[in-house]
Amino acid sequence: MATRMGKIGSITKTVSLQTQGEIEIIDLTTHVERFISEAGLTNGIITLFVPGSTGAITTIEYEPGCINDLKRAIRMILPEKQGWQHDRIDNNAHSHLRAAFLGPSLSIPVENGSAVLGTWQQPVFIELDVRPRHRRIVLTAIGEFNE
Repeated sequence: MATRMGKIGSITKTVSLQTQGEIEIIDLTTHVERFISEAGLTNGIITLFVPGSTGAITTIEYEPGCINDLKRAIRMILPEKQGWQHDRIDNNAHSHLRAAFLGPSLSIPVENGSAVLGTWQQPVFIELDVRPRHRRIVLTAIGEFNE
């Protein structure tokens, strides 16, 4: 039995965010779902990437208690004002270190037109800089698309 595949390729989109500053966590689920749908991605992978060295992307259960716990953990693991050498430049060494540990990107498999995520797993952007920022999130889909 032969199956018909859709068009194979890739597509990229940029999402703009305005953040309020340090350790703001923004749910990206709606952006991911909309991108998959608009692109017509049926099977493949979607990658989210933040250009910049003080932002991060990961997944978490986007629930107030869990969000507050993550913020607390980030502050505990890499606290401010620890004699970080980069603070001699602009007092945000902890922001760069936090982003390096969390990472700037996330890849999510897509099957049958839906992101493969756990029930309580949402993709999030984390603003780690000490000031409000305009951010771009680059979404790239690679795989099989509707014709």
